[in-house]
Amino acid sequence: MFDILSITGVIFVLVAVGYGAVRFGLFSNSEAAVLGKFVVTLALPALIFRAVTSRPLTEIAEPGYLLAVLTGSLAVFAIGYVGSRRIGGAAPVTATFRAMGISCANSGFIGYPVLLIALPDVAAVALALNMIVENLVMIPLTLALAESARAGQGRVALRIASRLIRNPVVIALLAGLVVSLSGLRLPAVIVRSVDLMAMASAALSLVAIGGTLAALPLRSFGASAVPVVLGKLVLHPLAVWVAMMAVPLLGLGVSDPRLASAAVIMAATPAMAIYPILAQHYGAGRQAALSLLLMTVLSFATLSAVIALVLPGVI
Repeated sequence: MFDILSITGVIFVLVAVGYGAVRFGLFSNSEAAVLGKFVVTLALPALIFRAVTSRPLTEIAEPGYLLAVLTGSLAVFAIGYVGSRRIGGAAPVTATFRAMGISCANSGFIGYPVLLIALPDVAAVALALNMIVENLVMIPLTLALAESARAGQGRVALRIASRLIRNPVVIALLAGLVVSLSGLRLPAVIVRSVDLMAMASAALSLVAIGGTLAALPLRSFGASAVPVVLGKLVLHPLAVWVAMMAVPLLGLGVSDPRLASAAVIMAATPAMAIYPILAQHYGAGRQAALSLLLMTVLSFATLSAVIALVLPGVI
């Protein structure tokens, strides 16, 4: 158990450093936001680009992994949306962001640093695969439902496509695929520059998420956040685990068992950092912020438990 706490403990110490830096005035809210922006726009895309280009494409092409993560995430999204609408009586926009909260993991800011300690050999590949699902399916689905609920169909597809085209992670994914498929050998100066940028992602992302939590306008706890928190920390990893157990029946099992464990660990992380930011744009930011703070605190225990279950040898 000490070994597991040494993994999750490192993660949450750095989150606490970011939180304390903002709370005690070492960084302002806007300065902490710059750290997050650096990670999202430069460091994380560099990491994705390196993951795609540093190994043969056959090692990254894991249809079983993609199908399991996509199926598990979509199933949980559907449960969250339908449950919020029919049982909770929530408005479409509210239901949409509750569904996002339980189905979109923080793969880049928390998942990757955890895997870098627990499963370093597959951490970069798992991150790249999760980013495909999150950036090409889950986020566009959330935006499509939110835009449709707020303003009707209109030019929803055009607005979402515009966001995807400008997304640095999507650009890095596509650029990496082009380089990998073409067999192009990049100059050493480019490779080393990308490597240095990518190395900055793990620690900075954790400090940034702590600063983000400290900057959230939280004043009271709402009971409506409980289903979102439990759904994200319990239901999402369970759904991905079930899907990962099922995909071999379709002949699509993952090539490395460690990747299957990585998928479940990724799903056990709190919601992605942009969750309350997107929700705020559609008037659902307060509950999203409350949910993100609570699930981040509780994930110290739940993430440790998931690691113990999927990596029993760590104990």
